Amino acid sequence: MALTAGIVGLPNVGKSTLFNAITQAGAESANYPFCTIDPNVGIVEVPDYRLGKLTELVKPKKTIPTAFEFTDIAGIVKGASKGEGLGNQFLSHIRQVDAICHVVRCFEDENITHVSGSVDPISDIETINLELILADLETVIKRMQRVEKMARQKDKEAVAEFDVLTKLKDAFEEEKPARSLSFTDDQEKLVKGLHLLTSKPILYVANVGEDELLDADTNPNVIKVREFAENEKAEVIVISAKVESEIAELDGEEKEMFLEELGIAESGLDQLIKATYHLLGLATYFTAGEQEVRAWTFVKGIKAPQAAGIIHTDFERGFIRAETVSYDHLVDAGSMAGAKEKGNVRLEGKDYLVKDGDVMHFRFNV
Repeated sequence: MALTAGIVGLPNVGKSTLFNAITQAGAESANYPFCTIDPNVGIVEVPDYRLGKLTELVKPKKTIPTAFEFTDIAGIVKGASKGEGLGNQFLSHIRQVDAICHVVRCFEDENITHVSGSVDPISDIETINLELILADLETVIKRMQRVEKMARQKDKEAVAEFDVLTKLKDAFEEEKPARSLSFTDDQEKLVKGLHLLTSKPILYVANVGEDELLDADTNPNVIKVREFAENEKAEVIVISAKVESEIAELDGEEKEMFLEELGIAESGLDQLIKATYHLLGLATYFTAGEQEVRAWTFVKGIKAPQAAGIIHTDFERGFIRAETVSYDHLVDAGSMAGAKEKGNVRLEGKDYLVKDGDVMHFRFNV
């Protein structure tokens, strides 16, 4: 899948530290703004316990997890929409991603300067949101100038587009993001064509101190972020970028022991990857054979031929049917033969909507 999530935030909120931990890609991290000028891209495996269980059952020669792409975007500052700092460059990088992971500083540390002088997560969120809104407002105004003449001449398509643009403009002037508005299916197509920054789904990542991770629910800064996100119907996850950078250096067994010592069941990075996966409406199906057990990412709502096409275009072009069993049924039966005996293996056609956890074998002919 070519989908990617952009990690954004003000300078010195722990954004690049988090990115380094996610990908171990070594994006430069330093205590000054603009240390990350070019967007760094990293590929991460999507954690999925089901893959391990399928490997135990099938005993393939290799196991391949599905992957996801994160882009670390340099810190935005107030005035970015007007080109302040490296604003125009940053905004163009955000435009290229499919979802936004907004890292918000919720920790105090006198050794790490804050670009505004003090820690205030809501002010930080509003600073970035406003810059994105102002950039979108400029996009909408320019477009309105192009279609206004045709709309005055009662051109049906131009009138419809101008109405959508007016609705967006009014929202932006009230400092509301595009994703807070509702549109009809036809209007949604027009909005999508504008490639607005504030149309992108957003996940807030509250970055707390190393010693605050277990008490995040009582952290006043985290509480503020959660209240803000609730109004936007957005999700919040709490991580400690510093802790995650330590975890990233450990192997499987050491990692489990470290998490146990910390008293947490799952690393913040695993939570972040799963939450972002969910944010983009992604799911996973599996293929399982002697050669390999593999996880494949798909966008929820696609049909079997399109799912087959993720593996190879020939699979979609020559699709006949898909031999399908749910993960739960396969594990319960203990083998594909056992699932067939129980009548849980189905032959699905071109109109079948693929479900998360489906284990599939595609039949095709080209």
